[in-house]
Amino acid sequence: MNTNTKHRVLVTGGAGFIGSHTLVELIAAGFDVVAVDNFSNSDDTCLRGVEQITGQKIPFENVDCCDFAAMESVFQRYDFDSIIHFAAFKAVGESVEMPLKYYRNNLMSFINVLELMKKYNRNNIVFSSSATVYGETDVLPVTEETPRMPAISSYGNTKQICEDILRDTVASSSVKGIALRYFNPIGAHPSALIGELPRGVPNNLVPFITQTASGIRECLSVFGNDYPTPDGSCIRDYIDVVDLAKAHVAAITRMVEGKNKQNYEIFNVGTGKGTSVLELVEMFQRVNNLKLNYKIAPRRQGDVVSIYADTSLANNELGWKAERSLEDTLVSAWKWEQYIRRK
Repeated sequence: MNTNTKHRVLVTGGAGFIGSHTLVELIAAGFDVVAVDNFSNSDDTCLRGVEQITGQKIPFENVDCCDFAAMESVFQRYDFDSIIHFAAFKAVGESVEMPLKYYRNNLMSFINVLELMKKYNRNNIVFSSSATVYGETDVLPVTEETPRMPAISSYGNTKQICEDILRDTVASSSVKGIALRYFNPIGAHPSALIGELPRGVPNNLVPFITQTASGIRECLSVFGNDYPTPDGSCIRDYIDVVDLAKAHVAAITRMVEGKNKQNYEIFNVGTGKGTSVLELVEMFQRVNNLKLNYKIAPRRQGDVVSIYADTSLANNELGWKAERSLEDTLVSAWKWEQYIRRK
């Protein structure tokens, strides 16, 4: 960051998987940070890891973003000009079963943050959106111009609605926003001090793979092998979490330096390459020299068949691109799993 004045960034969901990695990259880029989390799907493990990696004490507030008064006290106590909003429930399958839980949490938390931004004149926000906003699309890879299809999960719909809320807020105020639509974040920091640490049974593929490899889970279920793909399993764009964190830093820097071309912008964040679930499982076994116990299970409601990104806009406008190989990412995920089980 080329500036003599340090900017502070508020990171909601800062104790989570992507939030913790983004704290590390923000600090490395010269930003000050303050993190907010209510530990609904995390604990302080990754915050302590961030402090080990950076050598800095992280200012932290245990606050639920749905609690307006508690969030307002954060705005009153800390001087920051930018926000990265990660705080949200994120399990696709659970969102299909418990839609009201997702609508209440994901929408209210974001509305509170935006209302407080307007009230306290804090003008820059990066919103953690998702490739789920594209739904079941006919054209691949998806660009930012690809029409959003009706969401097939309540989680995906909350991301679509929040994008619309941000767009309309930007149009009616001094708030500037960037929505990062990212694909499937996986992996861990190369130090193995922070990574994905789900509570209970993992909803995401890679933590279930690593927990199966370590013996915590008896068997990995691959949901469906009868999709219209080369090996019958779903295809996704798996993005390394460190690369993803750096995209958030690039987006904040773009706004802080006044380089955004519109007050509301959208960028895809992925690798641009589709990998099937079965390919990922086989690669994990190969690069870590492990044998996984897995089985084919019925399709899971809410899953799209195939999606991967065209990332040229982020590459050209943000000056960002995915750099870490999928093999390195899967090695880091296993290193993190081994580290966390030794603790």
